[in-house]
Amino acid sequence: MSNITSSRTLSFVIIAVIYISAALVGFFTYDLVQSCLASYWALFLADVAATVWVWIFGLLYKNVSVYDPYWSVLPPVMLTIWAVSNESLTLASVLLLIAVWYWGIRLTGNWAYTFRNLDSEDWRYTKYRTEQSPCIFHIINFFGLNMMPTVVVFAALLPGLHLSDSVGGATWLTWAGFVVCIAAATLQWISDNQKHRFAKEHKGEICKIGLWKHGRHPNYLGEIAMWWGVWIMFVSINGLGTCTWFVAGPIAMTCLFLFISIPLMEKRQLKNKPGYAEYKKATRMFV
Repeated sequence: MSNITSSRTLSFVIIAVIYISAALVGFFTYDLVQSCLASYWALFLADVAATVWVWIFGLLYKNVSVYDPYWSVLPPVMLTIWAVSNESLTLASVLLLIAVWYWGIRLTGNWAYTFRNLDSEDWRYTKYRTEQSPCIFHIINFFGLNMMPTVVVFAALLPGLHLSDSVGGATWLTWAGFVVCIAAATLQWISDNQKHRFAKEHKGEICKIGLWKHGRHPNYLGEIAMWWGVWIMFVSINGLGTCTWFVAGPIAMTCLFLFISIPLMEKRQLKNKPGYAEYKKATRMFV
């Protein structure tokens, strides 16, 4: 097993098989429950079932990072199937699909660039694994590291799914939301590339070039802005007063980064990189 999981190429193949089979699990789950549940709830249960499938393989390979590409692979695939199956390819839904696919391909590409093999696990997951008892870790793993991101992403995607059901034409606000999405994904692209180049040439140092000179987490800002852009596109067609609770999606996404991802990252940086405290004082959280 170790020879297989230490190979980057074979690890990619295994991940691909896991995700293709997870898609089939989700499809069959949706087909099974759609007759007795509202379509959104059926889709959510399909999402949960696919997450459980990926989680099982994370346990099998003792690597929570098996879940990592789920974040960016699921939304464009789910949104496309939803729009096509509902025969709702309006201009607004096509713009949304372009934006989400652009974001998803970019983010998945970044994951692929940083992915080494199935023997390598994200430092955050390793931290939980080594600092918690096995029982507590498995609870955190299932609910916190796998299921919570699935729920947050689904909530953030829900305005987009609802937009795909709408019949109204694109407005100037639809185009504004589309621009926000494209700009957000491009911001992530530029900031991640700057950091990768810097890390190659200056191992262990604090990245202070380009966008990172003006903000400590421009890539996270792009992720947050992406989902607000989706919500703006939804509002442009359905109005601000329609299903106001849909704003919970981008709010949850924002809170996830502000109160979990960023504090974890900055605590690690303060511990491992001398001078980060000064950089933090001199630089804003976002651009």
